[in-house]
Amino acid sequence: MIYLDAAATAPPRREVLEAMWPYLTTEFGNPSSSHSAGESAARALTAAREAVARVLGCRPGEIIFTSGGTEADNLAVKGLALAGMDRLARRDRPAQEGAGAAPHLVSTAVEHPAVLESLDYLQRRHGFSVTLLPVDGTGRVDPEAVSAALTPQTVLCSVMYANNEVGTIQPVRKIAARCRAAGVPFHTDAVQAGGWLDLNVTRLGVDALSLSGHKLGTPKGIGLLYLRGAPALEPVMHGGGQERGRRSGTENVAGAVGMAAALALAAAERDDAARRAEMLRNRLIDAVLRDVPGALLTGHRSERLPGHASFCFPGTSGEAVLLELERAGVLCSSGSACAAGSDEPSAVLTAMGLDRATAQTAVRFTFTAALTEGDVDRTARAVAAAVESVGGLAPAPACSGQGPTSQAPASNPRLMRQMVL
Repeated sequence: MIYLDAAATAPPRREVLEAMWPYLTTEFGNPSSSHSAGESAARALTAAREAVARVLGCRPGEIIFTSGGTEADNLAVKGLALAGMDRLARRDRPAQEGAGAAPHLVSTAVEHPAVLESLDYLQRRHGFSVTLLPVDGTGRVDPEAVSAALTPQTVLCSVMYANNEVGTIQPVRKIAARCRAAGVPFHTDAVQAGGWLDLNVTRLGVDALSLSGHKLGTPKGIGLLYLRGAPALEPVMHGGGQERGRRSGTENVAGAVGMAAALALAAAERDDAARRAEMLRNRLIDAVLRDVPGALLTGHRSERLPGHASFCFPGTSGEAVLLELERAGVLCSSGSACAAGSDEPSAVLTAMGLDRATAQTAVRFTFTAALTEGDVDRTARAVAAAVESVGGLAPAPACSGQGPTSQAPASNPRLMRQMVL
C-alpha cells in the first residue's frame, strides 16, 4: 500500500515511541504526586516542555499540553474570547454611549471545524458577533480584509497557518502584524503546518498557536497550545488545576515526551524534508494535470504545504475514485477526516467558489517521509485509471440550485450568515 493520508494521521515514528516507552511502563507516576515516582514523571514533563519551547522559540511556561489539536483550538478560541469579553465589559462599563456592544471575533470561512464550532458556540451561548472572512479561489484570505474587519470590540482573530483540505498556506506573518497593530490577540491553527513550516512564534508574531502530535509521528491523544506571556484565559477543562490552572487533568507524560521528540525531529529534518516533498508534490501535480482530462488542482499552486496535493475530478464521484485507488493500493482521502461520512460538500471548497457538485469530487494526497518517486508515478497512473473507470458517476445533487457560488455554505450555517462578502 502507498499511504497518502498523512494529513489525517501520520504513522508513529520509532524514535518517538522509544522516547515514550519508559513513561508507559516503569516510569508511570503521576507528576502531581510528591513521592519519587511522581517526581520522576514531573521531571520528564518539565524536560518535554523545555524541549518544545526550544523548537517554538518561547518560554517553557508558555506551553500548555492538551489532548490534541481540537482541544488546543477550543482552548485558544473559547479561552481567549471569554477572557476578552470580561476585559471588554470592564473597559466599557464607565462609558455611556456604545457600552454593552457585543464582543467581536474574526476568522475565515475555511477554518477547521474545531475553530468554526467554537465560534458558533460563543455566538449562540455568549452573544459574540462573528465575522467570517471570505477567501479567494486558492483559499487565501487578504490581510487587508482582516485589518478592515477588526473593530474596537474585536477580542480575538483566528486564521489557520495551512489548510488541511487544500494545503494552502495563509500569510500568517502579515495577518499577525495587523492584529498586533490593532491590539487584537491572534491565534493560528498550525496543526497541518507542524512538520513542514517554520514554527518560531517570534518570527510568526502570533499570540497563540495550536499543534497536534499525531500529525508529527506521535500516537493520537497529545497536542499543545502555545500562549504568549500570561494573558487572561478562561479554562475549558476544570478540575485539579494542572498546567498552571489553564488545563486541568492529569498530564499525559508519555504523550508530552513523545510530542517533544517528534517536534525536535521535525525541526531538524524540516528543510531537507520540505525540499524533497515539494519536488514529489510537483511531480504528482504535473502528472495528474497532464494525464487526467478535466482535473482541477485545488488550493494555491505554490503557496501550499510541501507534502500536499489535492484535486477535483468533475464528472466523477470522489468516493468512487477513492475506492478505485484503494483497490490499486493507494490510500488517500476526500478531504478532512473530521468530516468523513458527511454527504455535504466540503465547506472549504465551496468557500473557494467551487460548485457543490464539483466539490463532491475532491481527492487529497498528503505525504509521509517514506514516499518515493516510484510511489508518486504509480499513484499518478492509478489516479488516471481510476478517474477513467468511474467517469460519469457524478454524485446526485444534494439540493436544488447547483452551480458556481460566491457565498457557499460552511459547516455551520449560523456562522455563514455572518460572512463578509
